[in-house]
Amino acid sequence: MTRVLIVDDEPQILRALRINLTARHYEVDTAADGGAALRQAADNPPDLVILDLGLPDIGGVDVIHGLRGWSQIPIIVLSGRAGNQDKIEALDAGADDYVTKPFGIDELLARVRAVTRRVAIQAAELASIQIGEHRVDLTSKTISNGIRLTPTEWHILEILLRNPGKLVSQRYLLTQVWGEKYLKETHYLRQYMTQLRRKLEPDPAHPTHLITEPGMGYRFTP
Repeated sequence: MTRVLIVDDEPQILRALRINLTARHYEVDTAADGGAALRQAADNPPDLVILDLGLPDIGGVDVIHGLRGWSQIPIIVLSGRAGNQDKIEALDAGADDYVTKPFGIDELLARVRAVTRRVAIQAAELASIQIGEHRVDLTSKTISNGIRLTPTEWHILEILLRNPGKLVSQRYLLTQVWGEKYLKETHYLRQYMTQLRRKLEPDPAHPTHLITEPGMGYRFTP
């Protein structure tokens, strides 16, 4: 049974989501603030988090950063903040999807199904990802044909491969790999992406799998 952690400081939303998700055979935990959410996620890791950004103690984006420090648990942000900047910050922090309040329960449930389905498919595929002539196994950290990567190269590659087709921002990669103090060091990414292409792409000068989105980030195209 899929376990969902709902984090929201509005009791009526917690109650409504608990009822609707339980009726559809999800196991539901709830938290009314960010601190409780992080503790519950650590003690009893959920399969999915539905997270409000406007929490009374820790901001929702900080909660995302806290979760992403140790887990790839899928996160759907649920918030009354409709501005694009809020969405960008949440997605950059590592959220998988964003639903704006007020919302329809059917839409939210569809997003939940889509995210959990995508995660299940990705988990099954992580042991066999093809890049050109090479087969990457993220479970055993091996690549066919004797290709070896440095720890930093593995970190960058794993983030991209776990998000097939998804634009991964420069900010997110720099934060995850080197830390927030290195947000302006975009040349680090260029250097390591060049090294990865030399090792993995059939034609490093014309990559077809490890794609640069100028000024924005990078994308893995299967």
